[in-house]
Amino acid sequence: MKELFVILVASSIVNNVVLSQFLGLCPFFGVSKKIETSAGMGGAVIFVITLASFVTSLIYNLILVPTGFEYLQTIVFILVIAALVQFVEMFLKKNIPSLYSSLGVFLPLITTNCAVLGVAINNIGNYYTNESLGLGMKVLYGVVDGFATAVGFTIAIVIMAGIREKIEYNDIPEPFQGSAIVLVTAGLMAIAFFGFSGII
Repeated sequence: MKELFVILVASSIVNNVVLSQFLGLCPFFGVSKKIETSAGMGGAVIFVITLASFVTSLIYNLILVPTGFEYLQTIVFILVIAALVQFVEMFLKKNIPSLYSSLGVFLPLITTNCAVLGVAINNIGNYYTNESLGLGMKVLYGVVDGFATAVGFTIAIVIMAGIREKIEYNDIPEPFQGSAIVLVTAGLMAIAFFGFSGII
């Protein structure tokens, strides 16, 4: 239980996928203009990464390793992620069309979001090759890590959206207007999150 808690805290806050590992920056900067849209994107990413972690862990441990096809992991993982994103896209288009239209092109971009693939590949080195863990624990650790990473992505993108909504009405010097102030804000957020590195 303690190990799961450490994974949750480390993956969501200490090793934040956006602010520490610099993965998933495209949707982080593109969708973080409004809190509602950011929360929707975060929810979609949580669903995709958590489910992708579960499915890829089973495929890797039950199919790729026994057959000796580990070298196909990247291709297989991308196919799994693409299928999950298509499912999310169809669900949102039918049930929440307003969120679907506000996410726009960034929803299909989850397929190529390096954070999603990065989690699946990181889990191989962190958990799946650990011989001291049984299959069930490898899958559990991978899923918890994926969920925590996605929550960390959501935390970062929602905080960024809140800040961008506030600074929209501020008097920003002309050289810092637009993308420049967003990059400065992201840098300051990364420094702030770096302060959590002492807790794990």
